[in-house]
Formats: sequence, C-alpha cells, structure tokens
Amino acid sequence: MQERQWITVRQSELDAPAEQLAKQLQDVQVERAELAIAERVLNRLAEQAERAQAEAATPVSAKVAGRAVATCARGSAAW
Repeated sequence: MQERQWITVRQSELDAPAEQLAKQLQDVQVERAELAIAERVLNRLAEQAERAQAEAATPVSAKVAGRAVATCARGSAAW
C-alpha cells in the first residue's frame, strides 16, 4: 500500500513542474513563430532593396529629336 501512496504523491509533485514546462514550451513556440515571421519580412525588405538598387543602376534610354541620348539623375555632376 505504501508504494501506491508514494506513486500518487510523486505524480502530484510532478504536476506543477510539468505545467510549468508546458507553459515554457508554449512561450518558446510562440516566440519562434514570431521570429520566423520577422525573418520573412526582413528577407522581403532585402529583396525589395536589391530590386530598387538594380532599377536605379539601370540606365534609362531617351530620345531627343529622334536620337538616343543618355539621361542622368537630376543634380548629378555628369554635366
């Protein structure tokens, strides 16, 4: 009989740490999900910045009086 009582007591003692660990696991899972979202956002921002730089570096063609001319950004020192 003492063994059964000991088992019951020990199970009760383990309930509190088990609940605490389950809560910690849930908190970790939530934070990992948030970090995954933040990583996706940063990747998208980096891709957008790369595209914007590539577009800015691409020369724009223009014609003046039917002839192709190079364009330069306003205020640039290319004059």
